[in-house]
Amino acid sequence: MNPPRANPDLLEEAVELAWGAGELTLRWFGADDLEVQTKSDATPVTIADRQAEEHVRSELARRHPNDGIIGEEDGVREGSSGRRWVVDPIDGTYGFIHGVPLYCTLLAVLDEHGPLVGVIHLPALGETVYAGRGLGCFHHRRGLALQPARVNTHPTLAGSAIMTSGIGNWPPGRLDRLHHAGVKVRTWGDGYGYALVATGRVEAMVDPEMSVWDRAPLPVIMTEAGGRFSTVDGRDDLWGGSGVASNGRLHDDLLALLA
Repeated sequence: MNPPRANPDLLEEAVELAWGAGELTLRWFGADDLEVQTKSDATPVTIADRQAEEHVRSELARRHPNDGIIGEEDGVREGSSGRRWVVDPIDGTYGFIHGVPLYCTLLAVLDEHGPLVGVIHLPALGETVYAGRGLGCFHHRRGLALQPARVNTHPTLAGSAIMTSGIGNWPPGRLDRLHHAGVKVRTWGDGYGYALVATGRVEAMVDPEMSVWDRAPLPVIMTEAGGRFSTVDGRDDLWGGSGVASNGRLHDDLLALLA
């Protein structure tokens, strides 16, 4: 039995919350007075990260007080409804700090069946990719009509483009195997890379290391766009710690090269 479809109103609400959080980040994007702190895990955080997440948390406390929340900056708030929201206020903080407009706000809703709703909002680009279980995947660009989001149909690794957030955490040999297979590897990925896969502009995105707030929107987005999402070792595990998104046609071949 298939899990139930998402409520379209819930999907619309998630897009609204992600958009609102993302708009807050624009106040600080490229600002001379942006202060950067270092968290205990040695990753950067800014006031924009904290304000954007607080926006989502305060709105959810008002609208859905019984829902749980998992956030990158402020941790876990337990709920009683069986539904959880997962928020990454700025995915790509390093790029954000350096004025690179490819950062995004990620928001997901989980229910007892798993990922229910996923949103990738790119504030500086004016783009949003979002999906709800059984509702399809959509691509909105500022000033343009809403479009369905679909992966492309390129069938082979040869000639494909694969995004990644960086190469510093890639195990030895993996990049060489991709190059030898005729793959073009490009960086500055983060959530932007997954948006590119879901909208058919590249074939795949790979992250050897990911947190749950980076991964949570992606299973439903990729599935509803006609693609596939898994861990690097091929598991369908939201907490799996890595991510591979593709158009589906070359997924198994890509996993074999990454093994």
